Amino acid sequence: MAPAPGVRPAPARRRVRLPGGALLGAVPFFAYVVVFLAVPTLVVAIGAFTGDNGGFTVDNVARLGEEYILAAFGRSILLSAVTALLGAVLGALLGYALVTAKPDGLLRRVVTAASGVLAQFGGVTLAFAFIATIGLSGFVTEFLRDRVGVDIYASGVWLFELPGLLLVYTYFQIPLMVIVFLPALDGIRPQWREAAASLGGSTWQYWRLVAMPLLAPPFLGATLLLFANAFSAYATAAALVSQGSPIVPLQIRGALTSEVVLGQQNLGKAMALGMIVVVAVVMWLYALLQKRSAKWLG
Repeated sequence: MAPAPGVRPAPARRRVRLPGGALLGAVPFFAYVVVFLAVPTLVVAIGAFTGDNGGFTVDNVARLGEEYILAAFGRSILLSAVTALLGAVLGALLGYALVTAKPDGLLRRVVTAASGVLAQFGGVTLAFAFIATIGLSGFVTEFLRDRVGVDIYASGVWLFELPGLLLVYTYFQIPLMVIVFLPALDGIRPQWREAAASLGGSTWQYWRLVAMPLLAPPFLGATLLLFANAFSAYATAAALVSQGSPIVPLQIRGALTSEVVLGQQNLGKAMALGMIVVVAVVMWLYALLQKRSAKWLG
């Protein structure tokens, strides 16, 4: 409808955009990162170079070269590497089985849902589950000992030592690998295999020349992620290992809470700083591999 003569039309309303409005939704994320990541990292870094008198010192970092600390780092790296490799291989095989199944089938939905739950099933709850199952008085241990005549602890109580940690850590590494590696497996297109077959290539040639080079970066990246996950785990090991400190997180706990040797809080922060450096290097390599795999599979 045209406006009456001599009456100006109302000006069109303009949308007012607040400066930085696009970043407003990211404020909670940045606040979370600052409070729970940046600030603790800064506290650890400062404390690692602070002496008992409050002044600057490098003694805490220099003590990282002591034999028992190096041994703890070695056991932590060994534990993380072995469980990451086992979890990566077994999880990749399970993920491949899911990819070959129906996309909307019951098997894939059940396994992916279970993997999402089991990947977060750690800490004290997981330790208690293993103790109740294969502990000294666990029902599986008693069944094997009383009914089958097999004593799984004939050579020692391995569950509460490094071999037990290897078993328990691998338990939650496998479902995590399924979650992380499954998108990469879904990115392998069936047309590539059909093209290889049409050119006369065998199944082994397809995997060796096409699929494996494409899946290698995401597989290695997922393995590094599993390494970082195991290297930083604490609650499960703290619940299982009651005596001694075979890995670095337990060494840090001993330095922070020891009532026998006082004044080791800053040494604990120095060990935590060493863990941060290791995890930072691993996650940097993981980011590089993810970038390459996204480029190839995109």
